[in-house]
Amino acid sequence: MSPRPRKHRYCRWHAGERVYKPRGMAAFGLPVARLEADELEALRLCDLEGLTQDEAGERMGVSRGSVQRTVKEARRKLIAALTDGAILAFPVESTTEPTPPGGPGSGHGGRRRGGPPAEM
Repeated sequence: MSPRPRKHRYCRWHAGERVYKPRGMAAFGLPVARLEADELEALRLCDLEGLTQDEAGERMGVSRGSVQRTVKEARRKLIAALTDGAILAFPVESTTEPTPPGGPGSGHGGRRRGGPPAEM
């Protein structure tokens, strides 16, 4: 039995990538910790904007549990990159706002069912 398809997350990060590396170390050969768009968005909403996980889930179009797992994984990657001297790569903010759940063109009240997730 294959796992359930990943639900689409509404994120504002998808216009490229920004990279930070430890000072004084050549980038060649360093491990790379890559935050995904949904991980960065969950961190931004919960830690920077101070939203609850329920509120962040509403904004992203996912459940509170999904936000909790996403934030936990993002924090793990971030701390590992900082403590292990890895390159930290993450998406750059887009100049256009994402379509919110239930917005124009969603067709499913903001819920995407089946099929592969949209590219970010």
